[in-house]
Amino acid sequence: MARGEHHRIHAHDRVQRNRLRVAQEAARLMSEHGIRDFHHAKRKAAERLGVLDEQALPRNHEIEEALREHQRLFQADSQPQLLRARREAAVEAMRFLQRFEPRLVGTVLDGTADSHSAVCLHVFSDDPEAIGIYLREHGVPFETQTRRLRVSRDEQVEYPVLLFAADNLPFDLTVLPHNALRQAPLNRIDEKPMRRASLASIEIMLAEEDNEQEEFERKVTAALR
Repeated sequence: MARGEHHRIHAHDRVQRNRLRVAQEAARLMSEHGIRDFHHAKRKAAERLGVLDEQALPRNHEIEEALREHQRLFQADSQPQLLRARREAAVEAMRFLQRFEPRLVGTVLDGTADSHSAVCLHVFSDDPEAIGIYLREHGVPFETQTRRLRVSRDEQVEYPVLLFAADNLPFDLTVLPHNALRQAPLNRIDEKPMRRASLASIEIMLAEEDNEQEEFERKVTAALR
């Protein structure tokens, strides 16, 4: 093998190793410190590891894969329970907000939620103040923010966000107009339309999880006889 080719392969391997190291460290930071921004986690991880090569910075989907693996290895006893509690809380909140056609989004839907995760919902109204009025009428104190979401590769739009807590869990409502039901904003990970789920979908998901757990327990009981 020519010396130049050997150096090229060695450099490529080094970049790939560093991409994996940065992804794993970013996943650890997200899991242990509650960082939710992939770009911030990636930059912080690269700084901690002394990785300066831009080519050695992982893509968002690589960090998400590393986060799932980190949770599987280090949080197998706690993370599923934290996720389940948040999905059950999402169902209750979606029933409460049903007139605003809520959709579950984010880590509670994709399965990577942990102790730092809020229950994130998209709610829909052509009157952005209507949801705040509804919360006040029901005695729910909340804070307001804004969030910029990418609606196309070239356009971002700012939307109101309402933050509140219930049963010691944080909730995050992004208020979108009704026409946004037809086309979801783009996901920060892959820039494809964001995955969203209706109340009925989450209820089915929880029922299927219960069935799987019952089947698993039945098999364990049978094996121990």
